[in-house]
Amino acid sequence: MARRSTSSSTGRPTGTGPSGPRNRTPQPVRLRRRTFGDVVKAFLAFVVLLVLVVGVPGALAVTVGWPLPRSAPSMDWLSQPIDVQTFLNALTVVVWLAWAQFTACVLVEVKAAVSGVGLPGRVPGAGPSQLLARQLVAALLLVGATAASFTPGLSQLGHSLEGNQKGTVATAQATPGILAQQQEQAKSTAAALAEQAGHAAAQTEQGGSTAAHGATKYYRIQPPEGRHHDSLWEIAQRHLGDGRRYKEIYELNKDRVQPDGSRLSEASLIRPGWIMEMPGDAHGGELVENPDAHVSPEVRQQIGDYAQTGDHAQHQQDRHQQQEQGGGQHAGGDGATAQITVPSQRQSGGTGAPAAHETSAHSSSFGLPEALLGAPLLAAGLLAALGRRRRQALWQSALGAVGGRRGMEPPIPAGDAQDVQDALLVGADPEGVRQLDRSLRGLAAALTAESRSLPVVYAAWLSHGDLHLQLAQPAGKPPAPWQLGQDQTFWTLSRADAERYEDTDAAAPYPGLVSLGTMDDSRLLLNLEAVPGIVSLSGREADRAAVFASVAAELATNGWSDRMTITLVGFGADLTPLAPNRLRHLDDVEALFETMEAETRQRRGALGAADHHSVLTGRTGPAQHTRWAPNLVLLASQPSAEDAVRLAELAADAARLGIGYLVGSERDDLPGAAWAMEITPDGRLLAPLLGLELQAQLLPAVQQRAVVELFVEADPERDPDGPTTTPPFLVDISEQGRPAVYARLVGPYEIIGLDTPEGDRSPLLHEALALLLLHREGVHPRVLSSALWPRGVTEDVRDALLERLRGWLGTDPDGSPRLRADAAGRLTLAKSVVSDLDVLRSLYYEATQGKGVESRAVRGRLLTDALVLVRGPLLADRAEGRYRWLTHEIIDAQLPLLVADIGLALSAFHLEKDRAEKAIEALGAALRTAPADERLWNELLRATHATGDPDRLRALAADLIARSGARGLPPRTEALLDELLPTWRDGAAATG
Repeated sequence: MARRSTSSSTGRPTGTGPSGPRNRTPQPVRLRRRTFGDVVKAFLAFVVLLVLVVGVPGALAVTVGWPLPRSAPSMDWLSQPIDVQTFLNALTVVVWLAWAQFTACVLVEVKAAVSGVGLPGRVPGAGPSQLLARQLVAALLLVGATAASFTPGLSQLGHSLEGNQKGTVATAQATPGILAQQQEQAKSTAAALAEQAGHAAAQTEQGGSTAAHGATKYYRIQPPEGRHHDSLWEIAQRHLGDGRRYKEIYELNKDRVQPDGSRLSEASLIRPGWIMEMPGDAHGGELVENPDAHVSPEVRQQIGDYAQTGDHAQHQQDRHQQQEQGGGQHAGGDGATAQITVPSQRQSGGTGAPAAHETSAHSSSFGLPEALLGAPLLAAGLLAALGRRRRQALWQSALGAVGGRRGMEPPIPAGDAQDVQDALLVGADPEGVRQLDRSLRGLAAALTAESRSLPVVYAAWLSHGDLHLQLAQPAGKPPAPWQLGQDQTFWTLSRADAERYEDTDAAAPYPGLVSLGTMDDSRLLLNLEAVPGIVSLSGREADRAAVFASVAAELATNGWSDRMTITLVGFGADLTPLAPNRLRHLDDVEALFETMEAETRQRRGALGAADHHSVLTGRTGPAQHTRWAPNLVLLASQPSAEDAVRLAELAADAARLGIGYLVGSERDDLPGAAWAMEITPDGRLLAPLLGLELQAQLLPAVQQRAVVELFVEADPERDPDGPTTTPPFLVDISEQGRPAVYARLVGPYEIIGLDTPEGDRSPLLHEALALLLLHREGVHPRVLSSALWPRGVTEDVRDALLERLRGWLGTDPDGSPRLRADAAGRLTLAKSVVSDLDVLRSLYYEATQGKGVESRAVRGRLLTDALVLVRGPLLADRAEGRYRWLTHEIIDAQLPLLVADIGLALSAFHLEKDRAEKAIEALGAALRTAPADERLWNELLRATHATGDPDRLRALAADLIARSGARGLPPRTEALLDELLPTWRDGAAATG
């Protein structure tokens, strides 16, 4: 995955472009001249203010006088009739209160404008009044040039305030007229942006630079107003006429020291109080062109100090490239109700090392799919689901097999499927998934203990092991060990605190979180079920399909959700094998409306009956949380205009009901879209109005088909006879086949034929050899390195280990190395290097499908030899913290089943000759390795019954009943006891 360039320790960029001087000659300042229109506006504003602030109270005092009673009223006052004078007095009181509120708004606006610091305070309940006061004060102060230049919104006469105070867009867009209006507005905006982009490109081609206008201007980042946060995109939109020029502002100010001592390192991470130098053609009343005359001494000093830093000789060629790249971006959407902000690393304190998939990003991929290497949560979910599917196939095959037809060996993937499996093993971060799940459930449990509801979370950021939740609005102090982040809308949990969380039975609070991509070292998970309306995704069809497939696959297999439904419309029918219980495919939009309208009604009724405002309140406390599972709708194709209106109406209340909508669109102006995103051909995910530019998480078509193939091949229902039973590696079990190197893995780990390596590297070499012995088909070098170093490793360290491993294993008599690479570059072992697991498989294969089929004596000897090899569980003495890659393997399920099969075969061999005691001995040996295998217990009952000792059979039945506990005996075992010992239930009742 591509990384962004970093900066040197001195704060200067490390790029290769030309470097300019640190300081520059001050340029003349252009002062804005007052026009006749400004004077007229100021005069009219003064007259209106004079009438409203002075005239209204004067008129009330002269015409009405004192409206309130001059003495305390008696109880008789309540029974007196209301005359005209009483009504006028009441109306006068209302007017006096309105006047007082408006006057307070005027005073607040004047104070903010004159002080030039921060945003005006909010007067409670005075939205329209304060807007009017702001417009009048702005018009009045226009005559004073830049006196109000630091007051946001004054130059726009309140337009930006109106835009920032919009409610949830999807709710307003339920009216077709409004939708049409917004669509026209979006088209005109797009046309204007195109014209501005063309103008900017023309200026660049003519050699113009941002300094050509001859003015140095500055902008001071404003504090958040409500849920609206300032962003470089919006600053560029207001003062440069094109939000896509935000990169120019970023390059002008990158790595320069701000007043609070920090630096701008991310285009999406800016803080209130920071100063931004602006391009020379910037315009608008919020800019400072002459700070010496109109701002406070503190601000003047800050701007003066800031002006002495920075590289003013900007790289014109780089900026030209940025403008060309910016041409592919557009605002999109009909509005945004919040901004997704990358958390501040300075305040979060995240210092942990990146995960393995991040530190290995610069390593050679050896042909593995980069899309999966850079998707650790998706890869971990797919890998865990694939492991469960393969284990299920093993168990079903073992329980349903007849004779020797047992599917002990799952098919080995090849081609693209093999590459994808290796990429999953390399890219997966199961510990990150486990930490995220425990952290979220722990938060839910803590809030439940405090009788608090879950806050609405728009997004989660994973950054260097720390977890940051971005809330829709402040929700007070988070429960310990969570802490407030960079502001009141961020709850943060450090990696060290997260590692102390244990498993809890709390409901998954935010099952709709799904990875969208990365911004440098931070990974964004968007909470689809919390978005207030529709999320639209525009871009090329193939690029959109890769995003949709990634979202669907992660939602279907993630580890931080209890239960959910993912409804796929118009795509993804072949994705169903990933999670048949979660994924639901609908053919078209009409089927979607029919399904979701019914579900929307049902959820509204269920919430009302439970007296819950939203699904979040039903996930904490004693409520039955299973009914609040989310339904996330993924509609890949753009709906028609009529369908878009219906969809907007359907999604208006979706966030409260736990329903999310992600809709594909050919354009960026989908009606009813609350949040709009775009996927570019180079894999970037853009959401300018949300302040996002991510490296998108994708699942391209080739990898999607390969992933599905892995799941289809592992499906236990696919082949009634199960997969092939031939082991991947058969050993010559004759005396002539004695190996040069013999490793004992079943039980304590021992190696025969090699000297023990000296030093601290011995455990690492042993672990590498064990991994290779369990995968005779070959191991990808990156799979090996990610298994040994889960947190990442450099190529030179990995290559050094492989050289030591080659030297340790040595060569065969013919001079060929015992560790070699096949044509695809995967590491394989020579046939002279063997493990006891290889011998165990080969002995059982020969006994049941080879020489033992025709010779009873050979079969008995081979099965007895095989059972003797079993000394305990796999790698019984492995050190804690090592061999974590075994969690990805199914050998822990294969080995007990294989031992049970050997025990059953040897028991049958002895019972054929009525040697019940020998059969019981074989079954007992197998039970030490596979104590939970029902087949062994049932066969042990038969063998014990064959001894003819009813007391011994009753004792065994009592032992089985005690082991089963509250779950009771399996149905097959109960039926067998009914046949062999009809009175066993009486004994069980007496024992109970």
